[in-house]
Amino acid sequence: MGYLARRLVRLILSLVAVSLITFGLLQLVPGSFADLADSGTSDLGGDSATSGSELAQRYGADVPAWEQYLTFMRGAVTLDMGPSYRYPQATVEDLIFDAFPVSLSLAVPATLLTLLIAIPIGVLAAVKKDKLADYGSIFTLTSLQALPGYLFALLLVLIFSVGLGVLPVRGWSGPEYMIIPVVALAIQPIAMLARYVRTSMLEELREEYVIAAHAKGGQRRTVLGRHVLRNSMIPLVTIVGPIFAQLATGTVFIEALLGIPGLGRLFTTAARTRDMPLLMGTTLFFALVFLLINLIVDLTYSLLDPRIRHEQSSSWRRTRRPLRLRASKSREPGTDRPAAPDRSPGASDTMEVVRP
Repeated sequence: MGYLARRLVRLILSLVAVSLITFGLLQLVPGSFADLADSGTSDLGGDSATSGSELAQRYGADVPAWEQYLTFMRGAVTLDMGPSYRYPQATVEDLIFDAFPVSLSLAVPATLLTLLIAIPIGVLAAVKKDKLADYGSIFTLTSLQALPGYLFALLLVLIFSVGLGVLPVRGWSGPEYMIIPVVALAIQPIAMLARYVRTSMLEELREEYVIAAHAKGGQRRTVLGRHVLRNSMIPLVTIVGPIFAQLATGTVFIEALLGIPGLGRLFTTAARTRDMPLLMGTTLFFALVFLLINLIVDLTYSLLDPRIRHEQSSSWRRTRRPLRLRASKSREPGTDRPAAPDRSPGASDTMEVVRP
């Protein structure tokens, strides 16, 4: 079985583990389906004339928990997860597929903005190490990284929407509604990626080939552009992928704050109304997106760096080496050759097993 097949098996097992943990935690939530039905049938998409038993039968909540789990997982595999408690006219997968493009339309420009700003800042901080530009960038990046994205979004709303009135506050009906959430989403990734670029550049600048290139008379700009920058950008694949996955699946607070109809808002609505099918579906979809992006990142990195591909293939290959027997030998003083073993009746040979 190859490396890709093993990673796919690990991905499937991870999804099963996530589904089990999520379902188990939801079963520990106080209250039953009957309590939820009695508290308000409107939250379950029903009317006042619908009884709790009818709603339980409609949503499959009248069977044991293990059967509910198997039914949901069967529906997840076949893309038929059933209706939502809150939105009974739509299935869970339809709600997810309608909301995911909205979150994706925020994640893609936020990732591009992160790359366009973080890489130049990181390169400048590395080239100007121990200078004012380096210290200023480190202080600014550390401050931005400590600021939550939703709090920064609130500050942007207060400044540009409430104060200046140049940007809309909430909603999703035009490109201008993307500016505040995209900038707010990119703040923390910019700080993290810029620090990573700075560290990677400094490590490359200490390599022997850089010192040799300078010793041969190579211009600093040429060495930085052709060698240092290119080699330091290869490890960025391992961090850009998780950043994109985080932006695509971690927009819960910003979407809820700004009224954006994405996966984050769908998740908070499901949690508020205790919509178990929708909660299970969104959580499983979040995990699937995150695991798939990490898998793609690992495969891409192995293509860019052949050493990683060799390590991946050799890490899964188990070789059996034969045992080698070696007799313990003693040397006589003044001789270069080992003395012949004593074969007298009182002598005993010791054998030791050596595994290379």
